[in-house]
Amino acid sequence: MDWIEALILGLVQGLTEYLPVSSSGHLTIGQELLGVSSEDNLTFDVVVHVATVCSTLVILWKEVVWLFKGLFDKAQGGLNAAQRYVLAIVVSMIPVGIVGVFFKDYVEQIFGSGLLVVGCMLLVTAALLTFSYYAKPRQKEEISLKDAFIIGLAQAAAVMPGLSRSGSTIATGLLLGNKKEKLAQFSFLMVIPPILGEALLNVVKAFKGGAAAAVGNLSTTALVVGFLAAFVSGCFACKWMIDIVKRGKLIYFAIYCAVVGALVLIFS
Repeated sequence: MDWIEALILGLVQGLTEYLPVSSSGHLTIGQELLGVSSEDNLTFDVVVHVATVCSTLVILWKEVVWLFKGLFDKAQGGLNAAQRYVLAIVVSMIPVGIVGVFFKDYVEQIFGSGLLVVGCMLLVTAALLTFSYYAKPRQKEEISLKDAFIIGLAQAAAVMPGLSRSGSTIATGLLLGNKKEKLAQFSFLMVIPPILGEALLNVVKAFKGGAAAAVGNLSTTALVVGFLAAFVSGCFACKWMIDIVKRGKLIYFAIYCAVVGALVLIFS
């Protein structure tokens, strides 16, 4: 992988991690189009995923600071707002933690990660976004622990390549009646621990084959360029997506996923 390919794939990762179009699916498509070997870029995938986490922390830094401050405040008569929010994030992590640790390899073995699966899951993403766009449930004031767990189930299902993590969690939250203003923020914050956990698992898996196998043919330049591209595009996409969810314009991404999914199935 040269630095130009790293730049392109970094931009793809940063944009699609937050937009409801599936970053894993688009990375697979990008790697196929560029002829990049997936065995040689596991370290690259880890680097660009960490870059998107950094972009989340930058865009939502006020919320992150509020959570950390509130987490250690002594609450009278129960949990304060920040502690309840953190608890909801922890609850949302349970399904994806179980799937990621115990079942992800089995899912990949059964369904694979090729273009056929990506195309099918993009169509599923389109259907989910469309359904959430037209459904009009009663709006709730805050995300309950029950809703957090159900949203976490949607995130766990998104281990399938082509099934958008942000699309699944946001659409599920909307169907449950959670307010759009709070949902995008929660969706992006809840994904930070799973992304870091997945990155750690990938590092461990890669280094089981030796340090050279983990890095493959990647140069330092490619890693730096990929990181910066994913970080900058991730900052843009994160802020943009929050505004899109507030305005309720997810239907356009449903159309996009349907078109791309159909094209992938036709030409794969």
